[in-house]
Amino acid sequence: MKVAEWKDYSVIATGDGYKLERWGDVILLRPDPQVIWKSSFDMENYGGLSAKYLRSDTGGGKWIFKGKMPSEWVIGYGGLKFKIKPMGFKHTGLFPEQAVNWDMMSALIRGAQREISVLNLFAYTGGATVACAAAGAKVCHVDSAKAMVERAGENIRLSGLKDAPVRYIVDDCKKFVEREIRRNRKYDAVIMDPPSYGRGPNGEMWKLETELFPLVELCEKLLSDNPLFFLINSYTTGLQPQVIKNILELAVKKFHGGRTEAYEVGLKTEEEGVILPCGNSGIWLND
Repeated sequence: MKVAEWKDYSVIATGDGYKLERWGDVILLRPDPQVIWKSSFDMENYGGLSAKYLRSDTGGGKWIFKGKMPSEWVIGYGGLKFKIKPMGFKHTGLFPEQAVNWDMMSALIRGAQREISVLNLFAYTGGATVACAAAGAKVCHVDSAKAMVERAGENIRLSGLKDAPVRYIVDDCKKFVEREIRRNRKYDAVIMDPPSYGRGPNGEMWKLETELFPLVELCEKLLSDNPLFFLINSYTTGLQPQVIKNILELAVKKFHGGRTEAYEVGLKTEEEGVILPCGNSGIWLND
């Protein structure tokens, strides 16, 4: 398992289906389906708790505010800056465990010692976009949600990268990739963080189990003659690291050589011996 290291974020405690987190100076209590063990104390009465996300038995849920807190605020990871804002379905606009992938991709881009063009699909609020741009890459950021693409632009500017060569696209990822193939566009790296289920801006359906492998096959056609990496991340419980590795072996390594690796992604907690699992990633590397 690869574990993210933060200063502005931490998991204070876990238990009873929840995680207690510090986001800068704000303390949040959010559900986490991986937390199936008991809590060692009553986290809802933790001193300084700002808000709790309460899930509904019928689906969805709502934020319950326990004390004073800003409607939005900024946290940093190294020189990267991100806006945090409690949103629907327990989200905050950032997945901090992805810092392990940001670090790896940044090192690859800097180590290439050439201009690298990156395609970031299902790019959300742009954690990977900001990291790659800060490392000197040209980035094409694609997501079907306009509000999330706008937030990515905010994060780029907060990070002092307003002049970075980032292209923002609001579109269905598969349709965009198909058009890029017709345009004969090429990229040195591809990143994707697909949902289990989803809809594009025009109602296009996405189901991971049936759509992921064909999309990776399509994206392979966009790789340049000297590609750098291809990274897949997933929060879908059934998509194990070996499954991601198999996909990259069959759809990318088969045509480009190199090597693949896959791993769990997690977060350290302040509880002794407890690491919180946060999904799986796999990467193809041209080395």
